[in-house]
Amino acid sequence: MDRGFFINGQWEHPSGLDRFDITNPANGTPVGSTLLANAAIVDRCVDVAQKVAPAFAALPARTRADMLHSAARLIEERADDMARLLTLEQGKPVADNMKEILFGCEVLRYYAEEGVRVGGSIRPASAPNIRNLVTYHPIGVVAAIVPWNYPIDLYCWKIGPALATGCPIIVKSPHETPLAIAMLVDCLHEAGFPAGSIADIPGLGQIAGEALSTHRGIRALSATASVPAGQAIMRAASVNMKRLCLELGGHAPFVVMEDADLEEAARAAHRRGYSNMGQICITVNRVLVAEKVADEFASILASLADETVLGDGLDPSIAYGPVQNAGVVARMDRHVSDAVAKGGSVIAGGGRATGSGLDDGLFYRPTVIANAPLDSLPMSEETFGPVIGIASFASDTEMLKIANSLDYGLAAYIYGPDLDRVWSLAEQMEFGAIGVNVNDTSDLMAPFGGWKMSGFGRELGPEGLDTFLQPKHLKVRLRRAS
Repeated sequence: MDRGFFINGQWEHPSGLDRFDITNPANGTPVGSTLLANAAIVDRCVDVAQKVAPAFAALPARTRADMLHSAARLIEERADDMARLLTLEQGKPVADNMKEILFGCEVLRYYAEEGVRVGGSIRPASAPNIRNLVTYHPIGVVAAIVPWNYPIDLYCWKIGPALATGCPIIVKSPHETPLAIAMLVDCLHEAGFPAGSIADIPGLGQIAGEALSTHRGIRALSATASVPAGQAIMRAASVNMKRLCLELGGHAPFVVMEDADLEEAARAAHRRGYSNMGQICITVNRVLVAEKVADEFASILASLADETVLGDGLDPSIAYGPVQNAGVVARMDRHVSDAVAKGGSVIAGGGRATGSGLDDGLFYRPTVIANAPLDSLPMSEETFGPVIGIASFASDTEMLKIANSLDYGLAAYIYGPDLDRVWSLAEQMEFGAIGVNVNDTSDLMAPFGGWKMSGFGRELGPEGLDTFLQPKHLKVRLRRAS
């Protein structure tokens, strides 16, 4: 599958542009390719979007909602093929991709209805003959930057609220995993969205991403990216004070109290740490365990890691596949080596996985590092791979100090049966979301986003609309009847 760009309601394959080859990370075989957008392509997309913006914003909210519902239905009808294609290009097992795609459909449906509910209010005034009316309006042409780890899901997180509010959107889809996205775009087109209201242009961050960030015709940009990428976007977007929603890197602590069910907590850490091979912004990076149970917990987690079966995600019996690219492997090797050099002990995994069906792919053994020094890379820098470091704490005060010590603030987890205690501790943790006795922090109805260097702005929940709406205040003076 060799894809181009979706611009003005049709697929285009312009000549003279660079193309990126896509290979299956499970075996290195070719899957397809994609054109890579440059600044001129971005300019064209903005020109088209600006022309359609007034008419698209003027559509009744219910009309846009009906289109989103139709798109969700079409995606569901094609979900099997889409999931298999996503496995070929990204590596996640088909079952995980089905879950991702179906949740994306729920996001589209949710924002279809949230968009209909956007209203206004009459506010109190300083004088009896004054009326303050506050209304909300689409901000204009917007852009999105989508990562490769959950390309369908996060695509829907961004286009759902944008389209629901009447904002034409230009998406820089990930050049590593743009193929299943092309199927999603076809569904949006068939659902009736007007030509120009959606553009999809895979590209490199330093070229297409920068062009979107600096373009004066784009009023808002939502991006899921690394912290350095987010900083670059902020600098570039300052040219027109572009509104930003940035969900950046995380480094989630997973806290295990001394009275926790260690087996339950270890299984939860295993799934959240190695699902999608750790290539998740809210993955478990560092486990903080009460001293008296640290060795026992580490032993349980290491056994679970050793028992993990890796393989091609097209095999329905496989729950853990390859990592997506060689850069992930190199980063994990560097992090593991750093932890060992500083005194940590690898008690599970620690390197590439080999054996039948694995030698030609990017498979890495789920890794556990016991007694990981707090200044080692796995404990201080986002690994974005299947590596978990474990450190112990002697008191609640020490745990909070360690948990809050980094500049990251996206997600955290805490396990323990004393709800009063763990709730109180969770309220003192400096993160955008805390999972208390649960190993997931995202929910369709609740805002998702980070504190500190993990970004700002929110996706999901009604707050997800905020990036794409701007308020208008009408102050009206009434003449009193004589």
